[in-house]
Amino acid sequence: MKTQTTELPYNLEQWKQGYRSQKQEYDYQITEIEGQIPPELTGTLFRNGPGMLDINDESVRHPFDGDGMICRITFKDGKAHFLNRFVQTKAYLAEQAAGKFLYRGVFGTQKAGGWMSNMFDVNLKNIANTQVVYWGGKLLALWEAAEPHRLDPKTLDTLGIEYLNNTLKPGDPFAAHPLFDPKQNRMVNFGLKAGKFDATGLLTGITIYELDLDGKVVEEHSHTIPGFAFIHDFAITPNYCIFFQNPVGFNPFPFLFGFKGAGECVKFQPEKPTKIIVIPRNPRSGEKMQTLETKSGFVFHHANAFEQDGKISIDSIAYPTFPEVEPDKDFREIDFATITPGQLWRFELDLTTQKVTSNLIEPRCCEFPTINPANVGYPYRYVYMGAAQTLDGNAPLQSILKLDRQTGEQQLWTAAPTGYVNEPVFVPRPGGTQEDDGWLISMVYDGERDRSAVVVLDAADLTKGAVATLHLTHHIPYGLHGTWTDSVFIE
Repeated sequence: MKTQTTELPYNLEQWKQGYRSQKQEYDYQITEIEGQIPPELTGTLFRNGPGMLDINDESVRHPFDGDGMICRITFKDGKAHFLNRFVQTKAYLAEQAAGKFLYRGVFGTQKAGGWMSNMFDVNLKNIANTQVVYWGGKLLALWEAAEPHRLDPKTLDTLGIEYLNNTLKPGDPFAAHPLFDPKQNRMVNFGLKAGKFDATGLLTGITIYELDLDGKVVEEHSHTIPGFAFIHDFAITPNYCIFFQNPVGFNPFPFLFGFKGAGECVKFQPEKPTKIIVIPRNPRSGEKMQTLETKSGFVFHHANAFEQDGKISIDSIAYPTFPEVEPDKDFREIDFATITPGQLWRFELDLTTQKVTSNLIEPRCCEFPTINPANVGYPYRYVYMGAAQTLDGNAPLQSILKLDRQTGEQQLWTAAPTGYVNEPVFVPRPGGTQEDDGWLISMVYDGERDRSAVVVLDAADLTKGAVATLHLTHHIPYGLHGTWTDSVFIE
């Protein structure tokens, strides 16, 4: 994998190969390394994503329905060790034993037997496939519609459902996008639950949780917003949690009658605005929740938010429309040219006037933004994203883009034409004083080799190319999210 500056085409057939199950669980020292692992890079990268995409040649209808598989890459003394294990959820164990799908997936995967077999079955499986975090001495695999699963960080064995010292009740959701306030030393997360009604119609509940360094829930407060809410990510500042309520509707009847998955029943409503929900983090402050409006669009991920000059700024990957799940269509059969790309936008909120302004920051197709964790919720300068190699239109993510928010300067590292990147994770350099002093680590699928690699980049200068490329002996399906901890769990 080389640093490139010219636009390169991608190979659609090679890209598709990255969406294959990896049914083997591995445990080995990585020995095929280009470059050199920095000796001061010590800790563990955890990654989560759908690892099981089929059962006995029957495929999931969407990769988001795949069972969660945790990858652990441990760095110590200039060496690296790889370990992967499936989260042993109740549903995963049952389906592997049966050799077929026993549960409906949110994004369209159905049990055998047609609509009659699926009718009125709302028992969706907790697939634990979206994020994995180590906090308060516990390793948690997260899926936003249910409780976390706790894992042993040394072995990745599944220990069971985690209820956070009985804060969560069975069935309570705990979202897959927790944020970490570096100055208040808190993990902040939320749970989203729809289903209540009043005279105005459907209501959605948002519960906010804040956990201290010991993993104890020290803040918990709930709020209700009108309408249906599809919220994957949120943003924080020292004083607020910010949610984008995307303009989508949900028709439950095709789901209830067994014809579609729940995700296939979500429809974008372009005539309606996007609502921005601003909730004070301190429930005793007396400050009320506010709802602001901006133009219609859809946001999965936020890069960061911060308070400055009496306003809140939020940088987010926004789409002009919701990429709806199409029934009866193979998710690998994508015509990127017909899909509008996600782009980086800044939204500025004035809570006094309740006005929102928005400006396009980066027109290149991009996703999975990340920053130095020391700046989460506070003013920052550098944002890193997975990005398309091409400047215009939609395309697979083959590059990592660094954007200087002060100067507008950009740096691009690319794995094109045969490489396809996952989310980059920022790892601060021990003792570093500059915001970009650290490394970016990303899992990259090489379509030509049909293998994956772990790439370490110098976050201060992507133009130097990869500091180290750690070639795995196999492929890992495209993942979702990951986190870094300075802790090491092997001898």
